[in-house]
Amino acid sequence: MPIERVFQGTIDHLQILDKDGNVDTNLEPKLPNELLDKMYRLMVLGRLWDKKCIALQRTGRMYTYPPLEGQEAVTVGATLALGNEDWFIPSYRESFGYYIRGLPLDIINLGWMGVEEGLKLDKKAKSFPYAIPIGTQHTHATGVAYALKLKGERSAVLVCGGDGSTSEGDFHDALNFAGVFQVPCVFLIVNNQWAISVPRKSQTKSETIAQKALGYGFKAIQVDGNDILAVYNTVKEALENARSGSGPFLIEAVTYRIGAHTTADDPKKYRSEEEVNFWRDRDPIKRLKVYLAKKGVWNEDYEAKVNAEAVKIIDDAVQKAETYKQEPKNMFNFLYAKMTKDLENQMKECFEA
Repeated sequence: MPIERVFQGTIDHLQILDKDGNVDTNLEPKLPNELLDKMYRLMVLGRLWDKKCIALQRTGRMYTYPPLEGQEAVTVGATLALGNEDWFIPSYRESFGYYIRGLPLDIINLGWMGVEEGLKLDKKAKSFPYAIPIGTQHTHATGVAYALKLKGERSAVLVCGGDGSTSEGDFHDALNFAGVFQVPCVFLIVNNQWAISVPRKSQTKSETIAQKALGYGFKAIQVDGNDILAVYNTVKEALENARSGSGPFLIEAVTYRIGAHTTADDPKKYRSEEEVNFWRDRDPIKRLKVYLAKKGVWNEDYEAKVNAEAVKIIDDAVQKAETYKQEPKNMFNFLYAKMTKDLENQMKECFEA
């Protein structure tokens, strides 16, 4: 009996801007300078805000925080690609994306400062609270996307997760459901090489994370996650296709977490400085800066203005967050839509004793 091949698949890798800021003119998207300027400003703001959050945590003014440095192109590029009609479901490391979706930076700060109101998101932002449990957001996103399809809405869902989340059952349940029911969901897997202290090579034997989508019946691609042009264009196209009824799509963004997993982590215990320096040389902000300089957008004066504006936004946000008067009872009020009897009793014990 002859052998018949019943499946064959491949995964492409996309890079438009290389590590030195050189662009592939055959792939270069025709983006207006206004959008490129916005990308750069947001990445600089994201990095400076990230450094401020770490400083706040180290001085006891913020709780455990997951650093963003090195992944700015993924968060900024992907969130900018969302339409107003789309839904954003991040993991904890994409919380800066809320700012791009219209939430004030001081509100995002409140969440990391342990204030309940920090995750009471404006409905206009069409965003879910970030998921701390690993991988649970994938099933939430698939459910939201299925609801959108049932309601006949022309919108899509973007869900973000780390490479470690692909080792969770939730991820595989979500992809299987999404493929079977062809829901309008884009899975953005941020492959930053490390799931806390577990390296990417210990997560899966697959040559890519992207190829996992093929087993569930839909397409995928791997992109250079430090190339904001590649991230933005790929996510935008995937969302457009999802809205039009083409079903789910998986994007693996290959990047690197320069800092610690969280401020409770010490990455020097499990990875080398040589590895970190290798990725520093592939910095997403640096390569966009070179690209913008060649286009006549970036210069030293521009850089100074961008940084000054970012520092002011951050300082104002910290001042507002730290002077916010919180309501302690909200730790009970916001746990469920309707407070349970047990919670009512606990609140009475706390505030009426």
